[in-house]
Amino acid sequence: MNCGPWLIVCLGLWACERALPPGRSTTPPTMLTADDPQAARDRETMVVQQIAARGITNAAVLAALRTVPRHLFVPTQFQAEAYADHPVPIGYDQTISQPYIVAAMTAALELTPGAKVLEIGTGSGYQAAVLAEIVSNVYSIEIVPALAQRATDILQQLHYTNVQVRCGDGNAGWPEAGPFDAIIVTCAPEQIPPPLHAQLAEGGRMVIPVGARYAQELVRMRKHGGQLARENLMAVLFVPMTGNARE
Repeated sequence: MNCGPWLIVCLGLWACERALPPGRSTTPPTMLTADDPQAARDRETMVVQQIAARGITNAAVLAALRTVPRHLFVPTQFQAEAYADHPVPIGYDQTISQPYIVAAMTAALELTPGAKVLEIGTGSGYQAAVLAEIVSNVYSIEIVPALAQRATDILQQLHYTNVQVRCGDGNAGWPEAGPFDAIIVTCAPEQIPPPLHAQLAEGGRMVIPVGARYAQELVRMRKHGGQLARENLMAVLFVPMTGNARE
């Protein structure tokens, strides 16, 4: 799949509150198919050919993509496609995003190790795992209960204990956990939800697709003096934000 300047991303939208204690254990997962040498080779090929070759140079992002076993976040029948250059279905009319878009959005957040990040749209849990490899704490919201539960189970089995997943409407954010150093949104509202603006820390970055169904722009918002400054990154096509964003 060659998306050209357009990146088609259909990720899970939002999620049941399940908290994991801080930190990430190195104990291997016990309930998922173990990683294997072929998957490691596929990951390396993905990073070299799909990510680095397209200009992503952030060392922490590249390391995270080399580490997270993407195939374990994909339903068994689609695991052979896990490292391909396109989204892969995860059920409920959602997908795990194209590897490049995960890398590009993560790099655009300009993350530091001690950062606290809010993700709107847990989906498969893969983006949360990538974030968790880089930062101290990840808070992720998913509106589809079954996706929220499945993502939580996988993250627990892989011992990503610095991720908390909540089932709910991401339009409202996670006010009691804010402010956040960075916010990443994997579905498209027509306007920035005011609660997300309020929960972004001063100096923080928000990466979010904004616009109507077929006229969206991926933007990076920087908060200075309580105001958001917008930087357009690329044209994209994401699933619309649901919940209160559509009311």
